[in-house]
Amino acid sequence: LMPLILPGNVASATASTTYTVANSCRMNKADSAYFHKTTGAGDRQKWTLSCWLKRGSLGILQNFGLTQTNSGNNNLMPWVFDTSNRIDLYDYNSAVSAQLVTTRVFRDPSSWYHFVLAVDTTLGTANNRMRIYINGVEETVFTTRVNPALNYNFNINEDTKQLVLGAYYTSSAASFFDGYYSEVVFIDGTQYAASDFGEFDEDSPTIWKPIDVSGLTFG
Repeated sequence: LMPLILPGNVASATASTTYTVANSCRMNKADSAYFHKTTGAGDRQKWTLSCWLKRGSLGILQNFGLTQTNSGNNNLMPWVFDTSNRIDLYDYNSAVSAQLVTTRVFRDPSSWYHFVLAVDTTLGTANNRMRIYINGVEETVFTTRVNPALNYNFNINEDTKQLVLGAYYTSSAASFFDGYYSEVVFIDGTQYAASDFGEFDEDSPTIWKPIDVSGLTFG
């Protein structure tokens, strides 16, 4: 069961909730395990990925977000923990077209983290086209920031291509995630905020916890 308390935030607390996530999935890097699904054409300008995860190993390259299968190292979008334990996500079409690399690091294997990547390249404000939320708070400080161009089409939701979760997957290489997933949600056609997937506990406002997402528009 996924704990509703993030141990990295509050070491020994309890929070009441009317919603509980029933299960998580253990991904063992040594097993080369990942999820994949062939999709039809979706919205490549507006989409959101939300996932709760707990790291199993640190200091190695691991893909934990969605990527797209391809025949080489072009036309893909990895979302990885790098060897410095930062988040590095980028969209690549022979060159980097969009990229966010966090300044802070994520190296607490005892904590559940909630990550949201929310995309809408039709927006006029460049910094709003690709947004990251971590445990309910938008990340605004980056080592590297390359905003996508207006109306840019990401390498996600391409017709007949496979979406891959838990591996940096091409024809020749894979960097598998090691850890736990819970309540992974991919939204096609809408840029949602973290508050659509979680909430701060009213009695302990530093505690971020999941909410029922069944009412969202999945696309």
